[in-house]
Amino acid sequence: MKDFFHQQTTEELIYRINKLNPESQQLWGKMSVDKMLAHCNVTFDMYFENTYKKPNFFIKILLQLFVKNYVVNAIPYKKNLKTAPEYIIPDTRNFDIEKNKLIAYLNQCQKLGATYFEYKESHSFGKLTAQEWNNLFYKHLDHHLTQFGV
Repeated sequence: MKDFFHQQTTEELIYRINKLNPESQQLWGKMSVDKMLAHCNVTFDMYFENTYKKPNFFIKILLQLFVKNYVVNAIPYKKNLKTAPEYIIPDTRNFDIEKNKLIAYLNQCQKLGATYFEYKESHSFGKLTAQEWNNLFYKHLDHHLTQFGV
């Protein structure tokens, strides 16, 4: 697993994002490229903007017990997995806005660094280590960028 918080990794991810265009086609799945970028922004929106309702105590316990390890471990995601309802983007989005927003989030995370994220609260999984945040961020982005062949 690459170090999401390392400058070189940030530059590589931004390079890959910049290879996308509004006509980029997915290799699998149903999302268009604009929806994929918006989908990837949800994770950062949850952390930085706090714009999504947090799960109730019972749901959060279930997520921690049955989903957390899969999301924060270093094993890549399989193709065509189901996603949480908050991550489903039903409407068309502006490609450039979503792309620029994602790049800004990557730069912000890189600037803050791994130590900033150590034991920070996740929307759904409770406190995570910096390594767990690293895996969550990097593996999700890598999965979707690979989905679009970049």
